[in-house]
Amino acid sequence: VKKKHSGKETFLDEIYTELYITKGKTTELNDEHEVRRIEAASWKQNRPRETIRSEEIFKSPEGRNQIRTVMTMGVAGIGKTVLTQRFTLDWAEGRTNQKIQFIFPFTFRQLNVLKEEKFSLVELIHKHFKPIRDAGIHSFENFQVLFILDGLDESRLSLHHDEILTDVTESTSVDVLLTNLIRGKLLPKALLWITTRPAAANQIPPECVGMVTEVRGFTDPQKEDYFRKRFRDEEKASRIISHIKRLKSLFIMCHIPIFCWITADVLEGLLETRDGGELPKTLTGMYIRFLKLQIERKMIKYDGGQNTDSPWTPENIKIVQSLGKLAFEQLLEGNLIFYKPDLKKCGINIIDASMHSGLFTEIFKEERGMEDTSVYSFVHLSFQEFLAAVYMLHCFTSRNTEVVENFLGEKYRETSLEDFMKKVMEKSLKSKNGHLDLFARFLHGLSVESNHKLLGFLLGQTETSPEIIQKIINNLKEMNTDEDVSPDRSINIFHCRLEMQDFSVYQEIQQFLKSGKKLSEIQCSALAYMLQMSELLDEINLEKCNTSAGGRRRLVPAVRNCRKARLNYCSLSEISCASLVSALNSNPSHLTELDLSNNDLKDGGVKQLCGFLQSPLCKLQTLRLLGCSLSEISCASLDSALKSNPSHLTELDLSNNNDLKDGGVKQLCGFRQSPLCKLQTLRLNGCSLSEISCASLVSALKSNPSHLTELDLSDNDLKDGGVKQLCGFLQSSLCKLQTLRSVTMFNCASLGSALKANPSHLTELDLSRNDLKDGGVKQLFGFLQSPLCKLQTLRSVTMF
Repeated sequence: VKKKHSGKETFLDEIYTELYITKGKTTELNDEHEVRRIEAASWKQNRPRETIRSEEIFKSPEGRNQIRTVMTMGVAGIGKTVLTQRFTLDWAEGRTNQKIQFIFPFTFRQLNVLKEEKFSLVELIHKHFKPIRDAGIHSFENFQVLFILDGLDESRLSLHHDEILTDVTESTSVDVLLTNLIRGKLLPKALLWITTRPAAANQIPPECVGMVTEVRGFTDPQKEDYFRKRFRDEEKASRIISHIKRLKSLFIMCHIPIFCWITADVLEGLLETRDGGELPKTLTGMYIRFLKLQIERKMIKYDGGQNTDSPWTPENIKIVQSLGKLAFEQLLEGNLIFYKPDLKKCGINIIDASMHSGLFTEIFKEERGMEDTSVYSFVHLSFQEFLAAVYMLHCFTSRNTEVVENFLGEKYRETSLEDFMKKVMEKSLKSKNGHLDLFARFLHGLSVESNHKLLGFLLGQTETSPEIIQKIINNLKEMNTDEDVSPDRSINIFHCRLEMQDFSVYQEIQQFLKSGKKLSEIQCSALAYMLQMSELLDEINLEKCNTSAGGRRRLVPAVRNCRKARLNYCSLSEISCASLVSALNSNPSHLTELDLSNNDLKDGGVKQLCGFLQSPLCKLQTLRLLGCSLSEISCASLDSALKSNPSHLTELDLSNNNDLKDGGVKQLCGFRQSPLCKLQTLRLNGCSLSEISCASLVSALKSNPSHLTELDLSDNDLKDGGVKQLCGFLQSSLCKLQTLRSVTMFNCASLGSALKANPSHLTELDLSRNDLKDGGVKQLFGFLQSPLCKLQTLRSVTMF
C-alpha cells in the first residue's frame, strides 16, 4: 500500500499521528447543523473521556477480545479519512496490527458508481485490488481481513435489504453485498471499520456495531500548535494566533484541521501583502478571501502569469457561478459528492471538469474512482454552503426569479434586499435539522458592503447602504423575540448578526441578562450559548436571573466565559454538577471566583468539582460552598485536589455544612499545612465543630501561619478548651490574623492574654452570641488598652 501526500495532507498526517479516539457504546444523534457539533465538541474538549489509540481500535475496552465492527464518527473535515489512511500505512509498513493479513479500503465515493452493477465479494476485491487477483486468491475465510468503508454519509446506496448472502463468490448488487457484509452474514469473521458523519450513522443497525468511536479534532492547545508548526516565523505565528483567539467563532472552527489550513493560508497571504487593512473577523470574510486567493493563484499559474487588479474576469465569474449553482442544488439534496451528471446538470462542461479541478485545486477537488470514474467535492461542507449562498445572492441581484421562487416556495416579486433576507431567514427558521443555518449565515455576511465589494461583479448590483443593513439587523432582532423559535435557530440569528459585523449584540446579551425579564428554559439555552460566544464577562450571577430552577441550570455552561460565577440557589445537584465541571474544565484559567452556595451538591458533586480544582490551569482564588450538604468525605476530596494545586486559592468558605464535623476539618488540614497554601480567608461557621477540631486546625495554622487574615468559627461548640488551643496560634509572632469572628466561649482569659501578646494585626473581633458578662469583658481590657492594639471593630458583646 502506497499513500501519496500533498504538502498539506502530509502536515495534517503528522499532526494526526498523536490523535486519540473517544470510545462510546451507542450513537447519540440529534438534529443540528455540524457547526453546532463543532462548537459543542470544542467546549467539551477537556471533559473526562475514555480514549484509545487508533492502532488499538479493534480491541475491546478491556483489551481482551477483538471487536468485529467499529464505527468512527466525526463532522466533515475532522480527519476520519486521514485516520484510516494512517492506520493502513502503518500496517503496510509493518509497524502495527500485523495479525491482520489483508486490508481492503473502500470509499462510498468509489462504490456509488457501481450501484447498477453486480459483483460477488471476490469479484469486487479483484476489481479494486489487482495484486489479489493476480495472486489467484479467491477465498478469505482463513485470513484475518479488514474492510474499511469510508464515508457512509456520502453513500448513495441502500443498506436495508432482506436478501441473505453467505457465499463470497455469488454475484449480487453492491448494496446487497455491503448489507450482508455489515450484518455479518458474509465473512462473519472479517473486521469492519465504517466512518461517517453523525447525521448518517443511523443507517447501520446498532446491533451490528461493536464499538462507536469519535474523532474530536484539535483541542485549543493543538490549534496553536498547528499554527506554530505551520509558520516557523514565531512573530507571524503569534500574530495569527492572537487574531484568531480574539474571534471565538473562527477559533472554534479551527477545531477542524482543514479550517486551520484555510485560515493559515488566508492570513499568511494578507500579512504579507496588506497595507493597513483589517484581517477578516467573520467566517464569511475568511471564505471570501480564500476564494479570491485561489482565483489569483489560478490566474498566475494557468493564465500566463497575469495578475490584474481584479480577479473577477468574465471567465472566472462564470466558473464560480457554475460551481455555486452546483453547490446550491446539491446542498438542497443533501449531497457532498458529485458525479459527471451532476456537473452537467449545472452547466459545467464534462470535458472541462478536469480543468475546473485544476484551476481550483484547493476549492473543488477531483478524485479518480473505480473504472476511472471521477468523483468531485468541495474542500469542506461549509465552503459548499458558502458558494451556495454566493449563487443565491447572485440570483437575487440578477433577478433570476425562477431560482429564488423555487427556493422560497412562493411567488416572489419584491426587489428590496431586506425583504429577501427576511424571507430566507423565515425559511431557515422552519428547518428542524438546521441544514440551512450556515447558508443563511453566509447570505447575511455577503450583504455587508465591505464583503460585497470584495466579490465585485460576481454578486451583481444591489443596494447595501447602512440603512438597508440596519433594517436587516432589525428584522433579525424581531425574529429572535419570537418564543416559538428553537434555541438552535435563535443561536443562528445571533450568528447572522455577527456575520453582518453587528458586534453590539454582545452588549445586548449582557443587558438582557440583567434586565429582569422573565426567561423561559428554551430562552436560557440559547442565551447560555450566546454568553459563551461573547467577550469575556466580568461576572455571571444566576441567582438574579428571572427564570425557573431549570432555566438557571441551562445557563450554567456560560460560566466557562466569565471571571466570577455566582451560582447560589440554582438547584444544582451532584448529577447536574457534571455539566458545570465540563464547562469549567473547558476554559479554566479565567475563572477566579466560584460561588456554589445553597446547592445540594453533596459529596458526589464536590468530588466532580475537584477534577477542575486540581487542574494546573485552574486559577481559582475564591471558592464558596455554603450549605451544600457536605461531609468529611467531601473534605477528603477537597484536600486532595487543593494539595495538588494549592497556590491560587485565597478564600475558602464551607459554612453551614452541619455534617462537616471534626473529621472534615482534620482532612482539610493537610491542604492548610502545605507550604504552597496561600489561603487568607477560612470560614467554617455552623459546621458542628468541637474543641477536637481546634487541635487539628491550630497545628495546621502554626505550620503555615503567615497568610491567614480572616477566620470564622462562629456557631460551633468549641468551648473554652478549644478556644484555649486556638490562642496558641493567636499569640504566635507569625500570626497575621486581622478578623476573628464569634468564638463561642464562657470566659475571655485565654483570648485576652493571647491577643495582648500579639495585638498589632487584629482589626475586627466578633464575639456575638457569647454570654461573657462583665467579668469576661474585663479580661479583654488588657488587649484593648495596649498601645499596639489596632482593633477597629468590636461586635455585639452581650454583657451585664
